[in-house]
Amino acid sequence: MATIILFLVIFGIVVISHEFGHFIIGKKNGIRVVEFAVGMGPTLFSFTKGETKYSLKLLPLGGACMFDGEDGVAAEDGVQDEHSFLSANVWARISTVFAGPLFNFLLAFVFSLIIVAFTGTDRPIVQELMENSAAGEAGIQVGDEIISINGERIHLYREVSLISALNRGQTMDIVIKRDGEKHEVALTPRYSEEDGRYYIGLVGAGEYMKCNPAQVFQYGWYEVKYWVKATYKSLLMLLQGQATKDDVSGPIGIAQFVGDTYEEVKPYGISSIIFTMMNIVILLSVNLGIMNLLPLPALDGGRLVFMFIEVIRGKPISPEKEGMVHFAGLVVFMILMVFIMYNDIARIFQ
Repeated sequence: MATIILFLVIFGIVVISHEFGHFIIGKKNGIRVVEFAVGMGPTLFSFTKGETKYSLKLLPLGGACMFDGEDGVAAEDGVQDEHSFLSANVWARISTVFAGPLFNFLLAFVFSLIIVAFTGTDRPIVQELMENSAAGEAGIQVGDEIISINGERIHLYREVSLISALNRGQTMDIVIKRDGEKHEVALTPRYSEEDGRYYIGLVGAGEYMKCNPAQVFQYGWYEVKYWVKATYKSLLMLLQGQATKDDVSGPIGIAQFVGDTYEEVKPYGISSIIFTMMNIVILLSVNLGIMNLLPLPALDGGRLVFMFIEVIRGKPISPEKEGMVHFAGLVVFMILMVFIMYNDIARIFQ
């Protein structure tokens, strides 16, 4: 029961944030909202306020902010007036569509600020080396601060762990700071047959740092950057065939992950549960924001592609043609969602 409640709360926060972005900016742009829905499928509860119907749906698989005139959705009288989506100027529509992912990133930033303010952060300071490690052989020492890896600026120790986890044996150019001076070393990770992955040879979780008010904003920003980096690098691995179907999860897999995580942190008290669940919100919110910005049909990114084409052409593409493209994309995503849900269920019983 705790797993279900936590999942619904986390899911609700992430989805409502996304749809509220569309909603509030659409309203600011004078676009009529026909329905604001959380979930999909049959309606469990709804009420109407002003011109908008607010609904809670049965299936926790997403949400929707439906505008008058968008994808054939019209107000009850069927009249397309100056408040319909298609009647709004192109930049108003672009800002309205972009607002959904933007609010996901804003939510992640707010939660990151709270976490950093209360729990601090992890500076990329080497705490311990594995015996006979690649890092030790390259000249890295305990107490060194890792400044950059392959030209990529490092702010958090987790970034080092992420780069190490995704490395496939390529040599890494690492800039470290020791006694105030910068040094550059070349490190080639070593393969572990037992774990089936490469290791650079660092142990620990970096150096804990309590943040002052200015640092809270600085490292809150670094937190969001870390999750953005983790998300797009994971997507690249998937596209390059370096990840498998078992690395992708839908709502069922996410619910199981929430439950497993809850059981792991429960012995450490309520504060650990709250901050851990907030981290999951950040992860999912950033994931949803990035996924929706992909230039694919039926996603916000796909809709933005059509609008930017309109900006370039000076006139919109036929709504009927655009609608067909998004419908085809939606069908593909529904098929993909069924496959992912089946895979999630199969993993539970393995």
